[in-house]
Amino acid sequence: MLCPYCNSQETKVTDKRDSESVTRRRRECLKCHKRFTTYEKIELDLNVLKKNGQRTKFDEAKIRKGIERALEKRPVTTEQIEKLLQKIEAKIRNVAKDKDIQTSRIGTIIMAELKRLDKVAYIRFASVYREFADIDDFKEELKKLK
Repeated sequence: MLCPYCNSQETKVTDKRDSESVTRRRRECLKCHKRFTTYEKIELDLNVLKKNGQRTKFDEAKIRKGIERALEKRPVTTEQIEKLLQKIEAKIRNVAKDKDIQTSRIGTIIMAELKRLDKVAYIRFASVYREFADIDDFKEELKKLK
């Protein structure tokens, strides 16, 4: 690991913390004695099966973008969003069989987690994911929430 301050390769780990999908390491440079943090993240080697039969590589950024858009201007912290993303990724990893997962399954996982965190964000995400056509679709979903 290179020190971001002096580019020395001589560093030591002073603290390590694991969460569901991220390992945080606090490091100290043995040359300049400055401290810095690194994160190791499990990379999902999955294929996503789309509704039209197309197969693409799993892209965490797409999930992040959808969730951030649904949670826009909602009283949710960045830390809560990160924990939500970690939870979703862990569930996807556990559900994926043979390195393939359908978009419908990913959407169901995301909606279940959003429903627990913020009901408005859940409705926003559901309206796009389920392609609500009119106000009646919104009313039906709101009835289910009550």
